[in-house]
Amino acid sequence: MVPLSFANQEFLLTTGRAVFWPRENALLVADLHLEKASFFARHGQMLPPYDSRETLERVALAIRESGARRVYTLGDNFHDAGGTDRLEPHAAGMLAALTRIVDWVWITGNHDEDAEGKAAEVKAGGTMADELLIDGVVLRHRALKGESRPELSGHYHPRLEVSVRRRRIRRACTVVSRDARGSGRMILPAFGALTGGMDAADPAILQAMQPASQIDAVLPAAGRLVQFPLWRAAA
Repeated sequence: MVPLSFANQEFLLTTGRAVFWPRENALLVADLHLEKASFFARHGQMLPPYDSRETLERVALAIRESGARRVYTLGDNFHDAGGTDRLEPHAAGMLAALTRIVDWVWITGNHDEDAEGKAAEVKAGGTMADELLIDGVVLRHRALKGESRPELSGHYHPRLEVSVRRRRIRRACTVVSRDARGSGRMILPAFGALTGGMDAADPAILQAMQPASQIDAVLPAAGRLVQFPLWRAAA
């Protein structure tokens, strides 16, 4: 894990696309999209049905590595409202165990917003919230344009796309903004095993992070924080 200063606190980025918040002893993950493969299989696109197992194994690993006692999921937790009913026994057992051993809080996203979707998360264990304010930091699924408070969110699945020595590199990343007051906002990468990505410099992401004085893509690499500028306010 590598440190990242944010909202006058130290956070830690894991190599597995999660963020650890030491002051709250909490692990934050975004866009699990559990049971995405089985959703597509029901619609004729056959995919291996083990994405939920892989995603939950990665959550368990991040909990062990960080020592977190709480997990916040930042929305789009199941790919659809019927996801909990399609969990195969091994994955269902893993999820039940995880929601017992830590204080698990589901924050809802656009895939979870109807009554059926929310019921699915309650059935899986843990508690549920539309958004939270913790120690001055807002936790929500989708970045709210114009938000002036520190904010952690997901939704966009940011991915860094750069050319290095004639090679095109694409890696999931975290997007961090700073504003003129020294505050900032953060969009986490998608954590789920079966999730695509959006270019971190896409206008939709840059617009969602406004107002800002700078926006950067950050990721851990070789034990240190690597930062790539995405946008700067005009002088």
